[in-house]
Amino acid sequence: MQNKQSLYERLGGSYRIAAIVDDFIDRMSADPRLNANPRLAAASHRDSAAGFKYLVTEMVCWATGGPQVYTGRSMAESHRHLGISEDEWNWFVDDLARTLDKFEVGERERSELFALLDRSKREVVAPPR
Repeated sequence: MQNKQSLYERLGGSYRIAAIVDDFIDRMSADPRLNANPRLAAASHRDSAAGFKYLVTEMVCWATGGPQVYTGRSMAESHRHLGISEDEWNWFVDDLARTLDKFEVGERERSELFALLDRSKREVVAPPR
């Protein structure tokens, strides 16, 4: 019989998702590969880290089937001015993978998270020049 729990439930709910997001945002904000893009570096240090982590947690909870409602801006609106390259996207995904390793997130859940993330890629990555 197939496990009927949502991805949200299998990730451990809002508290565990918040812990994962906390680690991931700290990892991403300190990544020199991402900070080489001055627009990304400025964005990660301009706004409140706590507020950013809250919105990302809210979005992940909502996107994975939790009861939360995402109240932030669209992915396109939040990222279009940052000029994110394909390499930077891949480094972002690498940072997330490292965080998921740290929290021992299972393969099924990782695959589902990466599939959700991949849906937003075209809204986040800038078209090549």
